[in-house]
Amino acid sequence: MVDREIWDRAEPSHRRPCRELRDSSTQTDSKIQGHGPRLSQVNLFTLLSLWMEMFPQEDSEEDDNSQIRMAGLVVVREGKVLGLHCSGAELHAGQAAVIQHGAQLEDCQLYFSRRPCATCLKMLINAGVSQISFWPGDPEVSMLRSTLTNHSNCHSPPHSIPEEAALDTVATEKLKSNSRPHICVQLQPLVPGLGQFVYESSRDCDFMEKLPHYDHRLTREELFNRERIRHLRDFSRRFLVGTCQQHKDILIQMDLENFCVEPYFSNLRHNMRELVEVLAAVAAGVPQTSYGFYREQRAPSLPPHQEGASQEEARHCIIQARLLAYRTEDPKVGVGAVIWAKGKLTGSRGTGCLSLVGCGYNAYPAGSKYAQYPQMDNKQEDRQRRKYRFIVHAEQNALTFRTRDIKPEEATMLFVTKCPCDECIPLIRGAGITHIYTSDQDRDKDKGDISYLKFSSLKDVSKYIVSTL
Repeated sequence: MVDREIWDRAEPSHRRPCRELRDSSTQTDSKIQGHGPRLSQVNLFTLLSLWMEMFPQEDSEEDDNSQIRMAGLVVVREGKVLGLHCSGAELHAGQAAVIQHGAQLEDCQLYFSRRPCATCLKMLINAGVSQISFWPGDPEVSMLRSTLTNHSNCHSPPHSIPEEAALDTVATEKLKSNSRPHICVQLQPLVPGLGQFVYESSRDCDFMEKLPHYDHRLTREELFNRERIRHLRDFSRRFLVGTCQQHKDILIQMDLENFCVEPYFSNLRHNMRELVEVLAAVAAGVPQTSYGFYREQRAPSLPPHQEGASQEEARHCIIQARLLAYRTEDPKVGVGAVIWAKGKLTGSRGTGCLSLVGCGYNAYPAGSKYAQYPQMDNKQEDRQRRKYRFIVHAEQNALTFRTRDIKPEEATMLFVTKCPCDECIPLIRGAGITHIYTSDQDRDKDKGDISYLKFSSLKDVSKYIVSTL
């Protein structure tokens, strides 16, 4: 029997070196030089798909006896996120994407947290998507859960695949072999130092700074590590396959035998483990403790569709923004932003009443190359060499590359990892944003080339600030 691997290290491990990734940014062609390590585009979309699988729902507990597993999905076109989806009570993530986007899915790239079932796959192929990537773990029609059930049956051989999963696999492979879209696994090793960078920046982020010392026996770092280890265990159970033999059986059934050969198999499991560790650290940076996002002023009673997000939804969306921040091109401060609108109808989607409007991170103007623009902050005495007049802010990118119009009858919520600056406040108000969720660490500060003086006086926008109970 193969020993089960344990994923509960207290500190991120030292990684073996890997080649530097060369990838184009969502907004520019800047390479990974001169600033902190960045998430690759592929790994960002992969992590977002994993996180979307855990989008909070009223009935959030999965039925362990169900053959169908929850899945998350990121829809991308030309490097821009078009949609974020997850499975719901009635609709799979792929079905929700087809219903929302329809023919707009043509030539899109899709990133799934699991290999989609044949029912979803046929609709997505029919919609004309160009690529479908999936996380190489237990697929949407589970092989692992039913394997555990079959072990109680003395007539079932070890590691046997249940009939429903086998039939779905046959149909999926038939669709794959006869279709135009490229259906594949896309995982990249983390750039050197990224795991440690995510750990340290999550531990010291603005949201951790707001954490109350409710347990004086623990330091803030110890509290962060406790959250991170808890997430790591939960995410490992959900996204990683416990034993090597089980994982190989699943890969073989999904026609991925090439990954079962060394060193590819060990590299695959290593890359999967690293990404899960990154996700655990990012999630731990917004801990589930005795604080949350609370409105500054008491508001009159509003219709349900004009109310803000629940605490669980707000935390989830802020972590989406934190993931986006690790694609920043700013040499010092990464900022991520995501905008969601709250409609009247749920449509049986996993995200309920919420629909993505747009998302982004701070970056230099589209099409620019590395070092075309100044990189320095306000410590540089020569103001012409400072970055502030050239960086496009996360909120600005989220509004510029929004995927749908902002409707005045809907609550439109901006989740951003840093307090909006004076340059962005007029844009937020003018665009029709009704709710802001953020930290106010920089509120009322004037740093010369960038200031945060207008946030406090912002009217007609509900401000939800992370604070103690």
